[in-house]
Amino acid sequence: MKYRWSYLWVVTVFLMSCSQGNKELSKSETSGVAMKWELLSNFTDSGYTARIRLINKNDQALTDKNWKIFFSIAPSPVIPTEKPQPASLEHINGDWFRLLPNTGFALAKGDSVDIEYKATGYVIKNTDQPLGIYIVFYDDKGNEERIEEINDYTLIPFTRKEQLLRGKGDMELPASPEKTYRENASLSLLPASQLLPIIPSPVHFEKQKGEYALTSTAVISFPKELSDEVAILAGRLKEISGQLFTLKAEENAEDGIMISIDSNAVKEKRPEGYRLLISDKGVRITGYDAAGAFYGIQSLLSLIPSGVYSGNADIHLPYIMVDDAPRFRFRSLHVDVSRNFQTKENIFRILDVLAKYKINHMLLYTSEDEGWRVEIPGLPELTEVGAHREHVSGKEAAALHPAYGSGPFASEKGKYGSGYYTRNDFIEILKYAKQRHINIIPELNFPGHARAAIKSMEARYQRLMKEGKEKEANEYRLVDPEDKSVYMSAQMYTDNVVDVTRESAYHFYFKVVDEFEKMYKDAGLPMPVFHAGGDEVADGAWSKSPNALALMAKHPEIKNPKNLQAYFFRRLVDEMAKRKIEVHGWEEVALMKDEAGKTVPNPEFAGKHVVPYIWNNMFDYPDLGYKLANEGYNIVLCNVSNFYFDLAYNNDPAEPGLYWAGFIDTKNAWAFAPYNMFNTTLTSSMGAPLDWDKSSSPWEQLKPEARKNVIGLEAQLWSETIKGRDMIEYYMLPKLIGFAESAWSPERKWETESNHVLRLKEIDAGWNRFANTIAQKELPSLAKMNNGYSYRVPPAGAIIENGMVKANVALPGISIHFSTNESEPTLDSPVYEAPVPATSTIRFKTFDAAGRSGRTITVQGSTQKLN
Repeated sequence: MKYRWSYLWVVTVFLMSCSQGNKELSKSETSGVAMKWELLSNFTDSGYTARIRLINKNDQALTDKNWKIFFSIAPSPVIPTEKPQPASLEHINGDWFRLLPNTGFALAKGDSVDIEYKATGYVIKNTDQPLGIYIVFYDDKGNEERIEEINDYTLIPFTRKEQLLRGKGDMELPASPEKTYRENASLSLLPASQLLPIIPSPVHFEKQKGEYALTSTAVISFPKELSDEVAILAGRLKEISGQLFTLKAEENAEDGIMISIDSNAVKEKRPEGYRLLISDKGVRITGYDAAGAFYGIQSLLSLIPSGVYSGNADIHLPYIMVDDAPRFRFRSLHVDVSRNFQTKENIFRILDVLAKYKINHMLLYTSEDEGWRVEIPGLPELTEVGAHREHVSGKEAAALHPAYGSGPFASEKGKYGSGYYTRNDFIEILKYAKQRHINIIPELNFPGHARAAIKSMEARYQRLMKEGKEKEANEYRLVDPEDKSVYMSAQMYTDNVVDVTRESAYHFYFKVVDEFEKMYKDAGLPMPVFHAGGDEVADGAWSKSPNALALMAKHPEIKNPKNLQAYFFRRLVDEMAKRKIEVHGWEEVALMKDEAGKTVPNPEFAGKHVVPYIWNNMFDYPDLGYKLANEGYNIVLCNVSNFYFDLAYNNDPAEPGLYWAGFIDTKNAWAFAPYNMFNTTLTSSMGAPLDWDKSSSPWEQLKPEARKNVIGLEAQLWSETIKGRDMIEYYMLPKLIGFAESAWSPERKWETESNHVLRLKEIDAGWNRFANTIAQKELPSLAKMNNGYSYRVPPAGAIIENGMVKANVALPGISIHFSTNESEPTLDSPVYEAPVPATSTIRFKTFDAAGRSGRTITVQGSTQKLN
């Protein structure tokens, strides 16, 4: 990976100095200005109201001309306040905002001032607050003089109902220990004998009498073509037990672990299928193919008792017979490294946990508005400019401005706006994934969400024009300077759409595709799939583009500027077909505008190696996925109500994440019926109960003959609020475990239960067993693997009834410790086993078997609050 940004600093300083007399800005990581931010209310008629307090600790007075404060905040349009304010909040682009002094503003040393502002929407999370805050000082001529980070910052906690809920229409209850307790009420602790033996659950599992003791004297025998798979097994066994096992290729071990490939010897005769036998003769894993043998290894590892992970037991494996194969051939996790970067080593860790749970694809999202993350030979600006974010003098600069709290300095430690994978890094990722039977899907999002590419190519254009190379400068240019279209994307960008009428846009796209293909070839792999993005092209794009209007006049069948996306996609699909590459994209790639301007399915690409990924199952098109499958499209279900892992676990302000489509926990990812998804979409985005059985809307059901067109499932990790390794693992785990069960395991009885009440009852019973297994088996395993993952340990729920405090937890098997003297509970504190008298302040804290803890909750008298 690369983290240096010397080129970007040169470009940015050059752009600034063009208008500032060649004066380089001074910079400081601390400021004498302090700031406090407080949400006042989400219950206004038009959105939310917040207050900023500025405290000047500098010797220099703040005037109405010599400063502006910049920061990132959850993007929503700013609206006028009823009363004049000393300063005004102004949207620049995306989530980048600035606070401007109004005429007459003055703040002397030691003074403070309050500034209120209003914006549409609502904010309920600590992750919604201003981030990456800095102040820019200006000289008498209005030129930028110096930048200082504002580190003296305070968030006023969210405590009131109007701060905890998403407006008056929010049907969720405010976050509280009592709410959590009631949500956990149906769960109960199960003994080890009732836990699931393997996750994801296999097609057939039969336990027999007896145990096999696996010791280091056991030999692991295998054919040479399984060397990579066996090396991973041996490494995991050493990590778990501390013991080295003998490996013998091309031999059949009489006692020990024997791994082989024989498609005729497995019951489930499908790709990725396997048979696992454990008896007095040892362990026998037979794969339908190499992937099947690898997944048999994962099931073997899953059978290791949790006590072994703490070093308290030898490895004793039950005699069993497992026949297994996946329900879906496509099981994927999308990982966005563009909004906030993740290192190559972090990706390796994610790939390891995907392999553990038999996930066989990763959509590695390396291009977005906010960043370009893979080195492309011949286009150095993509990473020299597009892989770094820092302060610029305006959004027009050929560079990337701050976003998602990345702050003013590209080099700042602990920020994630900068970084990219070198060509060799990406090849290493491909090889690492392939060893684990995971296919990396490359991505280039066009024609929207393309700001990083656009700005990089503008920097290239400017460089080559200065060199007098006009033809080369235009070769990969992505915008038309004469386009006067006005639009705003879903993330509030006004400059992120490519001009699809320019041949240079296609030159760029296929240049990038060619370079990705070369990387795959150098990794010894084909590149059969490419993800084209294609989502959220803003209305209004191309509407005032001379090029676009001319093209539409030439091709009246286009009818609507919005359909220029289909025009682009048609050319893309045709060219990819020549390369034998299947094109994946978000659901918009299979949509178009009809004559009335309504969005409708576009049948043009059905059966043409185009695979839409369907996320929208809650809003205007809840049946879109089934419509497209019924029309002949192969689809991937990515339902936002179940698989968007970047959505917060719940509405507690301290629980990080987004919530525009509601809240997603591990149960949501587990309780999913792919062929009857209405049965498992239980609440609206605002928490209202949904009972599709009683719905009068004529939503289209999936036809039996179209089931084959649902090729698989994908979970999403968009990274707007994810900063670094610990956060991405927290968002991912344990949600991924529930997703794996939905993607791999056979259909569960409740998926087809027609009675709503019975269906929910069966879901709860199944979830209780799954939740117990996560707590008692999976978390201890993840705590040991790769020196431990930063999975989420849920906090306790608590309620006062009849003068007694009761507590519980979302994953039974996690222990609850408490204190009654206002001290922080530890593992040495008493374990909660029965209700405690509510006579004092009581603090509860959850701990898993590895000693990982959840957040502390405090119960005081008849009131309860989260700490």
